Amino acid sequence: MPMAQDLAHKRPWLLASLLAGLSFPATWLWLPIEGGIFAIIWKMAAVGLLVPFALRRHHVGEFILLAVMLALYALGDGLIELNMTAGAIAFAAGHLAAIAIYARHRRVGAVFSQKLFAVMLFLLTPVIAYFAPGNPEQGVQVAAYSVVLAAMAAMAWSSNFPRYRVGMGAVLFVVSDLLIFARLGPLAQSEMTSVAIWYLYYFGVLMIAVGVAQTLVKRGHYAQGEERD
Repeated sequence: MPMAQDLAHKRPWLLASLLAGLSFPATWLWLPIEGGIFAIIWKMAAVGLLVPFALRRHHVGEFILLAVMLALYALGDGLIELNMTAGAIAFAAGHLAAIAIYARHRRVGAVFSQKLFAVMLFLLTPVIAYFAPGNPEQGVQVAAYSVVLAAMAAMAWSSNFPRYRVGMGAVLFVVSDLLIFARLGPLAQSEMTSVAIWYLYYFGVLMIAVGVAQTLVKRGHYAQGEERD
């Protein structure tokens, strides 16, 4: 396929990430995630392979910050299988890196509806997270984490990056996490929830990574002498 060959030639790390991300749920058939080191490595590879994608030709400024964000998300993918708290800390740190990127690219002159959606996203995400597990103690814990998650998504939506890639990618990330919280309670027995969680999360991060990287290149955020994508 010409498109696949072109992707393999120009963006091999992106292609590798896609292959890992799309195929990861299939590993559940023969590599149980609980305690399975190979399954955990496969899971981490999906987002982890986006790190060299971000740095392949751009090793300065916000490309490094983007790579740090992606690396922390990949670390969280692995840690969350071993310890929920450790995984949450890694993801929260990744969100802070993302917020730092979006804060440098605030949208000027956003319309009222765009501002309203960002505010509602920030306010409602922790509230929904609190009620999702159906357990007050767990609700407080996930709501506390969700404040950082919500701030990341609201900042992404309010940034001047492409809203229907970066902004929507952040929203998909939020929905994925809310499903994780619901899986602690009412969706605990839903077999399809895990698949939905994974693909919403992976494609959300993928949209953010590609949207941010391409936009930075178009705006000239690359090292002198480096080739543009």
